[in-house]
Amino acid sequence: MQRLRRLANVTLRSGHLSRKRWGNFRNMNIEETVELLQSTVRVLVVDDVELWQTFVHMHLDKEPNLHVIGVAADGLEAVRKAEEQLPDLILLGVSLPKLNGLEAARQIREVAPKSRILFLSVESDPDVVLGAFSAGGLGYVLKSDAARDLLAGIESVLLGRRFVSRSLSDFGDVT
Repeated sequence: MQRLRRLANVTLRSGHLSRKRWGNFRNMNIEETVELLQSTVRVLVVDDVELWQTFVHMHLDKEPNLHVIGVAADGLEAVRKAEEQLPDLILLGVSLPKLNGLEAARQIREVAPKSRILFLSVESDPDVVLGAFSAGGLGYVLKSDAARDLLAGIESVLLGRRFVSRSLSDFGDVT
């Protein structure tokens, strides 16, 4: 995250941020993107497995610029909390009770359009991965790769770039 702050400062001062390249990542302009990168990122964790929620929370607590502001255990709760808390980043499971993660993402895009979504899942099926991006996600990390790929995925998503776990690298272009 410190690297992101330095990047934001350098690119803003040097004028390398252009509206064409950086301007509209999920409804955020240049100034909003830089402000997000320079501030503490507010994260909502959504997963129906409490042990997984705890793992992610502990993993993110090690990062000084990431702050977990809430946890949800199903898709309906995720949509409600996203609307109430307006997190910067949502780490969203795919197989959720009450409302699956893909449909939750679609609804979150409506109620919290500036929140960026990174999916975390055990699903490696190409249709599910493509569905996650179609639903509004910017990233997809397999849970089995989370220890290695989660922070890289978060950085990419916060920069408005798409991210896919390295295990899915042969999956092809999802942009």
